Amino acid sequence: MQEVFFYKKIRYRDRMFTGIISDIGTIRQCEEQNGGLKITIETQLSMQNWAIGASIACSGACLTVIEKQAKSFTVEISPETLARTNLGQWQVGTKVNLEPALRMGDALDGHLVAGHVDGLAKLHSIEQKGNSWHVVLDIPADLQKFIAEKGSLTVDGVSLTVNAVHDPLVDLMIIPHTWKQTCFQYYKAGDLLNIEVDLMARYAARLQAKN
Repeated sequence: MQEVFFYKKIRYRDRMFTGIISDIGTIRQCEEQNGGLKITIETQLSMQNWAIGASIACSGACLTVIEKQAKSFTVEISPETLARTNLGQWQVGTKVNLEPALRMGDALDGHLVAGHVDGLAKLHSIEQKGNSWHVVLDIPADLQKFIAEKGSLTVDGVSLTVNAVHDPLVDLMIIPHTWKQTCFQYYKAGDLLNIEVDLMARYAARLQAKN
């Protein structure tokens, strides 16, 4: 009984994600607060099993639920998060990719995502190719070494496979399902998107630097 209780206690504290979006939320309230923001997001996700303090990735940034209603939840965004992400551009009506934290026993359908945004990439171009969309990102110089062809990259919370790398540009392909289920359908060239590099790539680069 103690082991079962222990696992239940950490279900909402793992703070890991897969990059598979569960819902597109909508910002319903945006309030400045001590240099940060207090945001309420409307969602179609069931809030019944969410605890206050639960983690949810909002366009790739791991945030903590501080209040919840039947079809919405509220989070606080610190000045540090605003400085490192595109969350400062949010306003009422903005669409947001949502993914609740991974629970023990859940399938890992994308790749391991921490919800810690590494930087902002500019959307260089987005163009439909057949029934998919060719997306090109301009990657910051300090993050280029972590990105490899056929590796994983999280873009605004979405787990994607890198098709090609032409520093500083990275090619991605968005399939119809991902297009419909995420905010990519609302993006345009010039937008700044949150990116998180693959965890294994980060640690491999760290080990190589030590050697």
